[in-house]
Amino acid sequence: MPSFLPDNLLALFVSRPPFPYLPPVDELLVDRNEKRPKMGGMAQHIGEFEDPVDTPPKPEVETNAQKKARIRKQKEELMSFKLEQGIALWNPAENEKATKDPYKTLFVSRINYETSESKLKREFEQFGRIERLQMVYDKNGKPRGYAFIEYRDKNDMHAAYKKADGMKIDGRRVVVDYERGRTQKSWLPRRLGGGKGDTRKTRESRAELLAKGVRVDDRDNRAGSGGRDRDRDRGGDRERRHSRSRDRNGGDRERRGGGDERRGGGDDRRRSDRRF
Repeated sequence: MPSFLPDNLLALFVSRPPFPYLPPVDELLVDRNEKRPKMGGMAQHIGEFEDPVDTPPKPEVETNAQKKARIRKQKEELMSFKLEQGIALWNPAENEKATKDPYKTLFVSRINYETSESKLKREFEQFGRIERLQMVYDKNGKPRGYAFIEYRDKNDMHAAYKKADGMKIDGRRVVVDYERGRTQKSWLPRRLGGGKGDTRKTRESRAELLAKGVRVDDRDNRAGSGGRDRDRDRGGDRERRHSRSRDRNGGDRERRGGGDERRGGGDDRRRSDRRF
């Protein structure tokens, strides 16, 4: 049957000629493996390894937490060194700008930065005659917020110490105290770890207890007995609130009961009218 087809159609069924053979570009993997040396043990290569004695130590990588701890420790050591140096060099008796008599001098702190010396002098002259007023400024000439006032009479200084504490000047309440730098040997300013009050000591003791793993209650760390007094006051306030609420609820019940009695009495009268 295909013999009856025309030549153009018979050409479609003719197979293609085979591909010509070309030699490979690279050697076959099988041929290359045959040429390679045979694999043996590790005994012959032991001498080529590095001696453990000559091996350099493994570099230690510092983590972020270790870096922060190291920087914090360096800062603490630097601050402690500066603090010790400041304590060793601190001598208030050699201050040329200080007042003459420290036992007549009053220390005033928390002063408004806009308060002038004349305004401060007018406010404290009501307690007595002032011999000298010395406000403290920084290197740039800006006020530090505290001053020393020397009175002519010691009694005037005591009167100002008792009455001027908490006095409001230019919108701020000042704090007064004796000059303790030249009157007490163990006195240190706050910048050297001293100052009036146990706030820093309480904070340090709490940090030491927490470092040792001891559980610390915040109410026990309050300075003095102020925390206990505040807790006692809060307890009294709660009791008074509860008592007021009980009294209020009792009065409401009594009022409701009285209304019920009145309503009940009316019902009794209506029932009695029906009988008759």
